[in-house]
Amino acid sequence: MIWWMVSAAHAEEAENNFSFSNILLHSGWIAWGVLITLTLMGLGSFVSAIDRQIAFTRGRRQSMMLAAEIVGALRQNDISAAKKITMDDRFKVSYLGALLRAGLTELEERPDSFGIGAAKRAVGKTAVEETAKMRRGFTLMATTASSAPFVGLFGTSVGVINAFQGMAGGGAGLATVSVGISEALVTTAYGILIAVLAVWLYNYFNGLIEKVTEELTTSEADFLNWAEKMVHDRNFPRSASGLSDKTAAAGK
Repeated sequence: MIWWMVSAAHAEEAENNFSFSNILLHSGWIAWGVLITLTLMGLGSFVSAIDRQIAFTRGRRQSMMLAAEIVGALRQNDISAAKKITMDDRFKVSYLGALLRAGLTELEERPDSFGIGAAKRAVGKTAVEETAKMRRGFTLMATTASSAPFVGLFGTSVGVINAFQGMAGGGAGLATVSVGISEALVTTAYGILIAVLAVWLYNYFNGLIEKVTEELTTSEADFLNWAEKMVHDRNFPRSASGLSDKTAAAGK
């Protein structure tokens, strides 16, 4: 008899134990579906974040290496050599390499004012394309950040409905009703947690995108300035005195 009373007391204590594991144990299939859905959304955002971090790191590192290596060919106004450097496999994921390669291709075909115009359009288009590539996976993070709280709220609504149904039935005790309410609160809290993490990731990578956009804009302006000077020097080569040949001839 005493053993039965002790066992019953332990059972009642276990039933009233609102630990996280106990709440999950008493959760219904809808709550489990919500939690699994939120987990998959969080994992998808996390995997996208890892992929974007690798892409940003490799693209930035290769762009810095390319900038240091190509400066010699650009100073010599050697379009073919500069383009050959951008096509090296070491710089295949460099966003700077893609931009310079597009502009140099146009200049190589026509190194004049018309070629500069074509190069300007080419590098502008490439800059937009490279920025779009960097944004791959952002949609998943943004969707998770905006919809995860509502997915959790769906589980909350179902949990509250189950709790009130238990109260309306009259046969459910306080512990049973409390489990239903706890189940509702768990899905909401988990949805908010997943949304906060996704927002942090999204804002972090948006900051990186802004840096890449600034670098591409600066590189585009520098490249076009170099192209204009290069075309001018080819049309008006400088003499040993530092003046162009046509200017020197006009002064005689």
